[in-house]
This record gives sequence, C-alpha cells and structure tokens, in this order.
Amino acid sequence: MAFGKLWVLALRDLGRNRRRSLLSLLAVSLGLALLLFMNGFIAGVVEDSLQNNIRLNTGHLQVRAESYQDTKVSLQWKDLLDDLDGLMARVDGVAGVRAAAPFLRAGGILGTKDDSASLQILGIDTNSDVYAPIRDSVTAGAFLAADDRSGILLGKRLADSMGIGVDSSVSLTVVDADGVAQDAFFTVRGLFATGIASYDESTALMPLSKAQALTHTEGHATAVVILLEQQDQADAAAAALAGPGLSVQTWAQLNSAFISTLDMAMGFYVILDGIVMLIVAVIIANTLLMSVFERFREIGILASLGMKARQVMQLFLYEATILGGAGVLLGVVLGGLLVWYLSRVGIYMGDDIASAAGSSYAMSSTLYPRFVPGQFLNLSLWTLAITVLASLYPAWFAARKEPVDALRAL
Repeated sequence: MAFGKLWVLALRDLGRNRRRSLLSLLAVSLGLALLLFMNGFIAGVVEDSLQNNIRLNTGHLQVRAESYQDTKVSLQWKDLLDDLDGLMARVDGVAGVRAAAPFLRAGGILGTKDDSASLQILGIDTNSDVYAPIRDSVTAGAFLAADDRSGILLGKRLADSMGIGVDSSVSLTVVDADGVAQDAFFTVRGLFATGIASYDESTALMPLSKAQALTHTEGHATAVVILLEQQDQADAAAAALAGPGLSVQTWAQLNSAFISTLDMAMGFYVILDGIVMLIVAVIIANTLLMSVFERFREIGILASLGMKARQVMQLFLYEATILGGAGVLLGVVLGGLLVWYLSRVGIYMGDDIASAAGSSYAMSSTLYPRFVPGQFLNLSLWTLAITVLASLYPAWFAARKEPVDALRAL
C-alpha cells in the first residue's frame, strides 16, 4: 500500500470515534501546556530571584579583603578594604563597569520604645547609581543625603511591623570593630519598598561615612560592589581586578548557594515532567489499544487483501503521530498563551511566601513566568516522541494478529 494512502487511512480511522480521538488529543495538548507553564514559571522564578539578588545584594562583582568571610560579617580592620580611593580608581579603569561603590555591612538591633528587631546595617555611597533601585523604590519621605549624620532609611515592611514612620526616632545598637557595643539614635528619613520582602524587612541604610564612624572603621569598607554593562563580562572584569590581598568574586560565586540549590531542585522538576509525559503516554496507548480491539475484523480483511504486518504496524504508528502532532501544536498554542498572559500580569504570591524563601533567594511578591524557547521546543519534541513510542505496543499487538484469527473476531 502506498505511503500516502496509509496516512489517509490513519486519519479516517481516527475520525471514526471522534470523541475518543478528541479526548486523547486534548490529553496531549493539556499535558504539554502544563509542562510549558511549569517550566516557564520555574524559569521566571529563578531568573527573578537571581536578578533581584544581583540588583540589591551582590552586584555582578565584589572586591573584598582576602580574609573576609560572609558568615562572620567581620568589622575588624584586617578583614576590610582600606585604600578605597586607589581601589575605586582601578575599578573605574576596567572595561564594562557601569557603576561601582564601596559599602560597609554590619549586624545590629533596631529599637523603639515598644519593640526591637535584628537587621543588617549597610553604609552606602548615597550618590552612586548602584543604589538607584533603592532610590527609585522610596515610597515615603526622601532618600539619604551623603552628609546626613543622623538619618537612616528603612524597609517599609520592617517599619510597618514596628509601627515606625517617617521622622520617627529609633535606636541602633551595633558591635564596633573593637568588639564594643555602640548605641545611637537616628531619625527615619524615608521608607523603601523594593518588592523583595526578605530585603524590605531586614535592612537599614545610612551614609557610608556615618556607618564608619558608628563602627569605628573610618576609611574602611566591607567590599566594593560593581555592576557591569553585561553579566557575561564578570569573569574578564574579575581577572582585571585581581591583586594581592584581594578576593574578587563574581555573581555566580556570590550566589553559589542559590545556584547549587537550584541544580538539585531541577532534578525534581525533571521527574515532574516525566510523570506528566507518562500519563499522556498511557492515555494514547489505551486509546490505540481500544481501537485495535474494535478493528480486529478490519485488520483481518486488510491482511487478507495483502497488507503486510509491517504496514499494519505503520498504520497505528501514523495514527499516534497524527494525535501527537495535533496535540503538540494545540498544546504549544495553549501553553504559549498562558505563559504570555501571566508574564504580563504576574502571579501574586504574597509577601509572607516571598519572605519565607529567605534572603538568599530574593523572591518577589509577584512572580512572572518567562519564555524559554529552547526548553519549550525540547518539551514539545519529547512529548511527540513519547506519544509515538507509547503506540508501539498497540501497533505491535495489531500487526501480530493472524488474518484468520482476526476475521473470526466479532
């Protein structure tokens, strides 16, 4: 039988039981649409969290003293950078640098007459574009001035939880470079809301010079944070800044905990993808197997007229290919439209869920799925391949029937 006629016959056979064929096609399309949504959602969460952490915490690069350790948040001079002017001159000479600024990090306790909370205190260069995201997210009051000696900026989520507003007076307690607790009173100049709950509820900002004076680290900084024009320039810029006594870390190294956790989690998502594809495969196999039982006599007649077992097998494989191909096309349309819509309106998760993710993951309150064309193509091809593979047993079962046995079937 000619190749083209087998396709026509396969299409005609699927049309005999349109309801069953349509339900099978919908199973394929909805399964693929679910896969596209899940993977688009995961990709959006990962990219959002990574870029938020780069934007607010790590930058693309950080230059630190070689002995500094994140886990200790040390204020000892031996662990801090000292020649800030010379280092900034070197940074400014590196190709691809968009903005750079020194900062000082310390742990502290924020207090009011009724409440207290532990938080990180950042002394920053208030004029640097590194902190443009904070400047743009001020919702009440004003951003800090470089010469402000008594003002701080607080996250709105933290301020709301403690009943603090603009112009409120609060106390800060820190342990300085000598290990001595220092207390000082500050006035809240403004409140910011970055949309990252874990950051907004745990951070206080003040001018770098004031933070140095408070912690007795004058002329020193925890690190220089650098933003680049292109993220993939990080390795080259790090090599250009390497020097004795310095540790230059890229965004990948600074976010290594997040990236390693993601790599482990991706194995779980692959299993989920496999489960969805397996369900689709079972549905297709069941559809074709039922079709085989219903068409025993027809198979016998075709075989008696000269159709070979190989052609009988091809017939059912073609039916699965038609179902799978149409289902994949519809699934791509449905899944693509769903990802496109949600990539614009987002999925609101709430501040509490975002906060529970922790500061290392910088998850936004509203998450946006994103298109990953290469991954979407792979999922579509795998869905089609598994659909065809699932038809091998029904096709083999039909092909092995002897014509006489098939003709005796009711």
